[in-house]
Amino acid sequence: MRVLPRLLLSLVLMLLAAPVEGQERNINYELLAATRKGSEPAVRELLGRGASVDSRDRNGDTPLNLAARNGDVGLVKLLLERDAAVGMANLTGVTPLMAAAFGGHEAIVGLLLDHGADFRPVDRVGKTAMVYAAGNGHTECIRALLDAGVDVNARYRNDLSALMWAAAYGRASAVELLLQRGADVHARDNRGKTALAIAQEERQKEAVDRLRAAGAGPR
Repeated sequence: MRVLPRLLLSLVLMLLAAPVEGQERNINYELLAATRKGSEPAVRELLGRGASVDSRDRNGDTPLNLAARNGDVGLVKLLLERDAAVGMANLTGVTPLMAAAFGGHEAIVGLLLDHGADFRPVDRVGKTAMVYAAGNGHTECIRALLDAGVDVNARYRNDLSALMWAAAYGRASAVELLLQRGADVHARDNRGKTALAIAQEERQKEAVDRLRAAGAGPR
């Protein structure tokens, strides 16, 4: 009849553990909420109470991903000091570096790169940190990524280059920077289109002018 005592013991242990697990979940939710609000004192306190620095919400975002997206330099520094996973992506494949590059938060891009963030990951829609930076015209983020080792002529989904992304959205300053750093004006995507052709299609006059001044044209 030893089975019954063992079952009772197991049940007791499960009941004792349940509140602890619930408390852990609650404190992690509090950490994520505090991060969204940008409350550094609350985040610091919750981490001190044992909240997981790599907690994840229903979208797979960690506190670092949220802080990077919000451009909160202070929180990003705090989370990195607490050894937050610098490259943990959310459910759509977006990493903290991508989130910062998308928002044009160059200081955070620099911090993440200094802490070993990988610029190569691709999210579910085929974009990288460089694609987000170029498409949104965030020149300082582009500069930081190039300085970190991104190939200025790297190709992404559909054989698009960073120059093509910048040209498509009329990001003239980004086009100029990429050209200065050696972007190939004659490169073609998987449709056979150059950055100039793409800019012309999208009626991005300033980008067209910059590309023509750099020697883009029929070849």
